Amino acid sequence: MAEPVAGPVRKERLDKFLFFSRALKSRTLAQKFIETGAVRVNSDRTDKTDFKVGAGDVLTMMLHNRVVVWRILDCGVRRGPASEAAMLYQDLSPPVLPKAEQSPYDAAVAPRGEGAGRPNKKERRLTDRLRDSDDD
Repeated sequence: MAEPVAGPVRKERLDKFLFFSRALKSRTLAQKFIETGAVRVNSDRTDKTDFKVGAGDVLTMMLHNRVVVWRILDCGVRRGPASEAAMLYQDLSPPVLPKAEQSPYDAAVAPRGEGAGRPNKKERRLTDRLRDSDDD
């Protein structure tokens, strides 16, 4: 007895998927992001914006200073609201560590008080001394 034949698997350009899933704000940004080689599809690095992805593919990328792993569930038809975009993928990313457990090297920017502005000359010299003392 023959098995039922499934319909054709719908595939979509990688830049369109990142745009429709609201990972990036525009297709142009998605294309530039892909061209840097920051995206892996099924563990293979790609820099082709027209790479075809579909349901079941796993995307691994460095987004917003953290590793993001998504399994594609469906291809999008349009860039809809966030609730609709969340239905396109399953988030398999490792959990984010609480701030208490993070290494000081994980911080992208040193913490600074709200409204403190730029450091003055005295604060800058203190910062330079701290950085130089780490090298010892």
